This record gives sequence, C-alpha cells and structure tokens, in this order.
Amino acid sequence: MWVVRRGCPDRGSATVLGVGVIAGLCAVFGLVLLLGQAVVVRHRAAGGADLAALAAADHWAEGTVSACARADRVARAQGARLVRCVISGEVSDVTAASGAGPLAAEVRARAGPAGPASGEGPVPAPVSGPGPGSG
Repeated sequence: MWVVRRGCPDRGSATVLGVGVIAGLCAVFGLVLLLGQAVVVRHRAAGGADLAALAAADHWAEGTVSACARADRVARAQGARLVRCVISGEVSDVTAASGAGPLAAEVRARAGPAGPASGEGPVPAPVSGPGPGSG
C-alpha cells in the first residue's frame, strides 16, 4: 500500500536533479573527446605533411613523379593522404590531409636545403677573422 504525504512535495526531485547533472557531464565529456579527436587528426596531418615533404626533398633528383610517389607512400604510412605535391628545384612543397567530415585537417609543409628562399638574393660570403697565415 502506498502512502501519500501531502507535506513533502519535493519527494523524488533529487533523482531528477541527479539525472540532469549526469546528462550534462556526459555532454561535456563528449565534447572533450571530440576536441581530442580533432587534435589527433591535425597532428596526424601535420606529421604526414612534414615527413612527406622531407621524403620528396630527399628524392628530388629522381624527378617530380618519383619524388611525389615517395612522398605519397610516406604520407600514407603516417595515416594521412597526399593532396598536393610540387617540386621546385631541390625544394618540395606538399599538402597532406587526414580525417573526414567536420574533423578533417589539411596541412602544408615545405622542405629543402638550408639557405635563403628563392628570390631573396645571393648568399653573403661568410665573414672570418684573421687566419693562421695572416700577419
């Protein structure tokens, strides 16, 4: 037999409040997981682009097709896909993508020999002090 108390209208409100708090925490946890996945996708694309650019720059002498094929293999090994590959002299410029839908990321990377970029003029001669034979 159920007993109804007229003097306690808040009976069961803690359960409703508890369910609301749990639902809110689940929503926040879901957002944190989604942001974490977005960071992982971005880092995967960046790592793939960086390593693909280095691979293409390392194989520039074999020709554009061969260098870009190497870059594509390296990007795929990193869990990314090669979107763009341009070889200009010894410098490679690649774009790699990772993820799909709203969690997609594209990252561009360049690699080549150390020195000024093309169009910046000649490299200045190193300045040296008096050598062992001067004097």
